[in-house]
Amino acid sequence: MSTKISNWPAATPMWVDLGVGDPAAAKAFYMDLFGWEFVSGGQESGDYQLAQLRGRAVAGIGPQQDPGMPTAWTTFLASDDVGVTARKISAAGGQLLAPPFDVMESGRMALAADNGGAIFGVWQAGTHIGAERVNEHGALCWNELHTRDYAAARSFYSQVFDVSYQDLTEESLVYSTVRRPLDGREVAGVHHDTGLSDHAPNHWMTWFASDYVEGTATRAVELGAILLGPVEESTLGRMVVVRAPQGEVFGVIDAPRTND
Repeated sequence: MSTKISNWPAATPMWVDLGVGDPAAAKAFYMDLFGWEFVSGGQESGDYQLAQLRGRAVAGIGPQQDPGMPTAWTTFLASDDVGVTARKISAAGGQLLAPPFDVMESGRMALAADNGGAIFGVWQAGTHIGAERVNEHGALCWNELHTRDYAAARSFYSQVFDVSYQDLTEESLVYSTVRRPLDGREVAGVHHDTGLSDHAPNHWMTWFASDYVEGTATRAVELGAILLGPVEESTLGRMVVVRAPQGEVFGVIDAPRTND
């Protein structure tokens, strides 16, 4: 199943959005690359745009709120009570960048940095549940944390979201999947990324699915993006990391289809 009509369980990465200096150019890029269509949230939302695939929401794009911040996709994790989650973030050594606030009737959210500085959002659903279509071409399929301090990051998210982990470490890769508390389903990853440059922050990485990764990579370059490496094979399919024309980085992968 690739569609979702009810609230996502707590701790699930369930939405991504992008703040950019030129939203119109970003819309044109992703419309061409993934076939997204857009519905405006109106002036009350600051002209936030909901990206859709066949009538179901997959991501959001809006104007950049702080020109001094790098352009990046932000991962949102589901919460049953953003206020409670916000207090846990502070108690676990994180920082609230935007304390909980209502987004009209859509839901309630907060923006935070974890104890390693990686930025993420927290979303309590109202009329907007987050992604309504996942695990298919042009839709969100995976989110993973790239961090220098693997143990501290795992401790932080277990304290805040009550998640557990499945260790997948092998040879030079130190990696674990995140299991949400409701049912133990693996919903995200944590990567001990020793390849991060001195200037690169710890960060959450967004992965979109593609039916033809090579073709998506080629088209991204034609649209002005840069590939941060060649298309490679992985245990989950072919994959590539892309830097879009306005600087945001995301992954494209031929991910297996899984139940929601």
